[in-house]
Amino acid sequence: RDRRGRIRDRTCISERPEVVDRRDTIGHWEGDTIVGKRHSGAAITMVERASRFTCVSKMSNRKAASVRAALRRRLKPWCDRVETVTFDNGHEFAAHKLIEKDLGAKTYFAEPYSSWQRGTNENTNGLIRQYLPKARDLKTVTGSEIRMIENRLNNRPRKCLGYRTPHELFYNEEHELTVALRD
Repeated sequence: RDRRGRIRDRTCISERPEVVDRRDTIGHWEGDTIVGKRHSGAAITMVERASRFTCVSKMSNRKAASVRAALRRRLKPWCDRVETVTFDNGHEFAAHKLIEKDLGAKTYFAEPYSSWQRGTNENTNGLIRQYLPKARDLKTVTGSEIRMIENRLNNRPRKCLGYRTPHELFYNEEHELTVALRD
């Protein structure tokens, strides 16, 4: 098997609709995988571009079938909020056509060696690495740890979001401040 080969039937990021770059609608995701110490264990990270809402899913390996199953399991409940998904060129995303069918979304791929084209996901992976450093064996990560990481990232106010949280934007929650006045 040639590890350097290109993924078949991939659609380049340059063909992605302009609305994705504007970040004014929910539904456009970026995906990547992270691996643990000595490539032990893996996780897929998904971040929604407009809200920065993040999903992390532990996997036993980085095979295309594992990635597809993790994406289907995590994003299927929100398929009405998944229009596009942009990946890098890792072979773990070779099942992208099946992922498109599973989620009813279009997949795109960044140019080779252009991780900056998926900057939201690369930045989010840096935040995730605060909790799961590269020296960590990802096979030892528990489901409760994953939920804690997601909870912290999705409920962290972000300057780029006007100090709202990814959770608030993804679920379209508006919170009005109530001020108590003294007599």
